[in-house]
Formats: sequence, structure tokens, C-alpha cells
Amino acid sequence: MHTHRSLPRTRSGSRLRLLLGLVVAMVTAIVVPCGAASAATTICSSQTGTNSGYYYQMWTNGQGSACMTLNSGNSYSTSWSNVGDFVDGVGWNPGSNHTISFNASLNASGGTTLVSLYGWSTNPLVEYYVEEDYSGSPNTAGTYMGQVSSDGGTYNIYEHQQVNQPSIQGTATFEQYLAIRTSPTSSGTITMQNFINAWSSHGMNLGTMNYQILATEAWGGGSGNDSVTVNTGSSSGGGGGGGTGGGGGSSGCTATLSAGSSGSNWYNLNVSVTGSNTWTVTMNLVSPSVVYSTWNVSATWPSQYVMVAKPNGSGNNFGVTISTNGTWTWPSVSCSTS
Repeated sequence: MHTHRSLPRTRSGSRLRLLLGLVVAMVTAIVVPCGAASAATTICSSQTGTNSGYYYQMWTNGQGSACMTLNSGNSYSTSWSNVGDFVDGVGWNPGSNHTISFNASLNASGGTTLVSLYGWSTNPLVEYYVEEDYSGSPNTAGTYMGQVSSDGGTYNIYEHQQVNQPSIQGTATFEQYLAIRTSPTSSGTITMQNFINAWSSHGMNLGTMNYQILATEAWGGGSGNDSVTVNTGSSSGGGGGGGTGGGGGSSGCTATLSAGSSGSNWYNLNVSVTGSNTWTVTMNLVSPSVVYSTWNVSATWPSQYVMVAKPNGSGNNFGVTISTNGTWTWPSVSCSTS
């Protein structure tokens, strides 16, 4: 049951409607029966099931129109108009730490639309997103925890606590973990283990995986359409170069930023590298901020606002002190094996 509706966008009421809608859809067969679906099935009301071995989910709060067409098991398309709130997608139940590739064609106007890898874990109960593409403003609820570089992109990490809100285990208090790509992409690779590692480095741990889907979500009166295909394994060049994972594979490295101490015109960042002991981290600063000093790393500067860091025998964690010069925006980092 997709229950993230309580993100603070005056949308919390829809979480309850979501749960009620899915309960009705699963318990009764009046609207649309659950279970196995055949190819090219169009669904315009809330339900879950399987299609050619893939788990699928459709939920709508009934405002405006939203319909999901199941094509082959791993692909679907959606169209919506003047929508209040809907979520649909295909994937796995349970999910896992696998690497997936995806291709999404998104056309949307008005409101907000997200294309994300979305799911839940239990023990602890966590709702998570890896947001890849979006139209409008992505949801940035909660506390900014830093950044992670993965699959050719940089992602902002947020943690948000939901208190006494609907969940897959009923009304509960749980955490939301968000990873929002700073440069939206319509296709590429999602190395889920990179995000598990990045969240964990901030004390944001996942438990036992529940369902996991490549989801389309829209709210706020918008209209549009999209087509999504998802597969396990990395794409052949998706996500672009310069990131982690050796071009998107799971055998590369991940660099994660976290906050340290700060002063009136400076702050420290801690950099944690996972996935390899032979790595190169490239840090791109936001002008006019510059790196003032480093520790536990060998660093060079190809240009004033670019630092290249390599291990110096002190392990896979290092730090930098940044002089803001009036700009407090964190730099971005990417990691490659070397």
C-alpha cells in the first residue's frame, strides 16, 4: 500500500484515502479484481496484483482521471488529467538491493509529477524514494542530510519522520528516506545498494524489504502521460559518465557527504567512500566557495573550483574545510575506481 501521502504539501488527508482505497480494492471484487493481470490491461481504479511475474500497483484518490495500462510485465504507461493524487508502477514484492535499469518518457504540465524507485521496509518501518525524473518541484520534506553520487548523478538526501501516519502496518510513526537527483534523467541505472549504503552512513537504516516499484506519481491538478520500462541489471551506458559504479554497474564506488562543524564563513564536510579501496573522488565546488584544507587524503586541484582526491593510506574516509565566501551550497561529488 502506497502511503507516502503525508508529505507536508497539504496532502496528508490523501494517505488515509489511499489506504482505504487499496483495502477496498483488495478485499472486494466490485471495482476491479486483484490478482494476475493480462498484458495490455488498462486500470483506472485502485488495485495491486501481478503481471507476467512483476508486481504492480495502482492507486488514485478519484479526483480527476488517471489510468494505468499494463503492457509487458516490466512496462506500463499512464495518462492523467486534472488529477488530485495518484501513484502507479511495476516492480517486485518483495524488493531487494538489486541494480535496475529504466527508461521513462514523461510529459506533464501543472502540479508535480515524480518518476522514482519507491518502496517500503519493515523492522524498521521505512518508506523510501530514489527520485530520478520530475516535473514541477520534487518533494524535499524533512532534514537535509547531505549528498551521494551514484550512476552518473548527484542526489540530495533527506530524512523525514512521519508521526502517527498511515503505513503498510497501519497507523504508525516511521521514517521517510529521500534521494533526489539534482539533474533529472529519463533513463539510466539505479544501483540500489549505493543508496542503502549512503542512507546507512547517516544512521538511516533499511530493514526487511517489502514491495518496490518504479513508480509514477502526480498530484496538484496536473495532466500528462508517460511510458516506463524497468529491468534488473545496469543499462548499457545509462546515467552518463563521471559517476559511480563504473558507468552504472554495482562494482564501482560511492562517495557520500555528511556535515561536520562550521563557523561564520566555513564548514567541514566528511566524505565516506564505499565499494572500493582504490578510488578517485572528484569534488566540484560552487563558486566562489573553495577548499581551504583537507585531511586523510591526497588532493590536487585541476582548477580553482575542482578538487580530485585519492587515498593516502588513511582509509576510505576523509574531510575538507570549505571557505564559503558567501556561498553555503555544498559541492557535488562523483566517484570512480582507479
